Order: sequence, then C-alpha cells, then structure tokens
Amino acid sequence: MASEQTATGYIQHHLQNLAYGKLPAGYERVDAEGGTTVLENATWTLAHTAQEAADMGFMAVHLDTLGWSLFLGVLFSFLFHRAAKNATTGVPSGLQSFVEMVVEFIDNTVKDTFHHSSKIVAPMALTIFVWVFFMNAMDLIPIDWLPMVAQQVTGDSHLFFKVVPTTDPNATLGMALGVFVLMIGYSIKNKGIGGFMGELALHPFNHPVMIPFNLFLEVVGLIAKPISLALRLFGNLYAGEMIFILIALLYSAGLVWGLGGGLLQLGWAIFHILVIALQAFVFMVLTTVYMAMAHDVDESH
Repeated sequence: MASEQTATGYIQHHLQNLAYGKLPAGYERVDAEGGTTVLENATWTLAHTAQEAADMGFMAVHLDTLGWSLFLGVLFSFLFHRAAKNATTGVPSGLQSFVEMVVEFIDNTVKDTFHHSSKIVAPMALTIFVWVFFMNAMDLIPIDWLPMVAQQVTGDSHLFFKVVPTTDPNATLGMALGVFVLMIGYSIKNKGIGGFMGELALHPFNHPVMIPFNLFLEVVGLIAKPISLALRLFGNLYAGEMIFILIALLYSAGLVWGLGGGLLQLGWAIFHILVIALQAFVFMVLTTVYMAMAHDVDESH
C-alpha cells in the first residue's frame, strides 16, 4: 500500500477518518481519475478526499471511529459477561483469571482514590479502563492490514479506514465530556446548586470582592478538565500511530530498509504496549479523581 502512492499521500491517507456527511448542492467532487462531478442536490455521502470531509462540517460522522468503538465495547461486555457467567470456585480458566485480576486491580485503585460510597464509580472505572485499553490496543495491529481488508471488501482502493478510535479527538473528547457531565451532575447532587456555585465563586479567595477573579480561575480550571483528559489520550495515541505509519514507509524502500523497519516496528510495538496500558490507566484514575472531587462536600478541593 505504501508503494502505491507518495510518502505524503500514504501518511495523509492513514490519518483520515471514514467520514459520512452532507455535501451541498453545486459541490464539485473530484474522482480518482481527476474528473469532476457537480452535485445537483445536497447529498449525504462518504467523503472521497480529506477536503470533502472538511467541507462536510461539524455534522459529519466518522463511521470507522463509531464502528470500532461499538465493536470493542460489545467485545468487552461479551468477554466479561462470559467470564462472570462461567465463573467457578475451582481452578479458574484463563479468561476468568484475567477478568478477576483486572477487576481486583481496578477495585483496589478506586478504593485508594475514591473514599465515598457509590454504586457507579467502580463499574465506571472498570468500563473506562478496559474499553480504552481495547481501543488503544488496536494500534498494535499492523497499520495496513485492516484498511486493506476494508478496501478489498468494498472494492474502493481509496477508502479511508482508521481502526484506532482513540486517535480520533472526537472519540476522546466525547468520553471526556461524558465524564465531565457526570462530575457536574454529582457535584450538584451532593453539594446542592448553592454549594457547587459557592466552590466556583469563593475559592481560592473567600472574599466577596474576589468573586469575579475566583469565577474566572475556577471556570477555566473546570473547563480544562475534560479538554486535558481528552487531549492527553488523543495526543499519545496519535503520536504512536504516526510512528507506526513512518516505520511502515520503510517497507517500500527496499529489502534492507524493510528488515530494519520490521525490527523498529517490533521494538516500538513492545514499548507501545506500556503506552497503551498507561494511557488507559491515567484516563481511569483521573475520572475517579474527578468523581471523588464531586463527592467531597466538606473539603474545598
């Protein structure tokens, strides 16, 4: 695949999502042969180029991100449900041992971080950790394999197909906003609207004159939480994917460079396993910390 186009085109192709959106009437579409087609009516369609994806605007949907996210979420639910259903007090199976190890690890981490009573925090932490880990782990699949399969199945040799959901900021920001909504909701539930607004208006300086300054600081800090949570995960996985793409380019540069690329890919994949697990853990821990802050009634922060 790398040998069929320029290095720049290869990189850009792998960084583009499979976007589905609406193009306006009169839009000029450029096909693979360089010809143009003018749309008579506004049309919902798949983007053929990165420019078309951009022109679709905010309402465009990344089908690959949504598809793989849902598939991995269902896979996680299936595996853990099967392990729970077939659990035994005797010698556990490999799947049961793995699930028990993960559940115990998450449970201990939540107990160390969240010192309140809640039926949602531990299951949410488990879901976030495993789901994000599964999405991150897609980065370990050789960069061309699944896109080439998708192109063969659809018959479209120019099909965009990203398989790592966490390299799409829409996915990471969506998860972070979900956490943010829960944090705000539980803050208001546990502290009341007055207590929640009091935290924003009276900290760090507990004086009426400083309320505007306090609000500015606290609101900026509050908004920064989901943004930093999303961008941290996205940035690390995006960088990892970019390195895999650059290594893949070596395979089209001859046998010697190809062998070197194979060794580099193996080495980076082994190291990247740590990044994959660490980023899932960080996202889970920060979520738990934010939920603990939402339950802290007597403490300022």
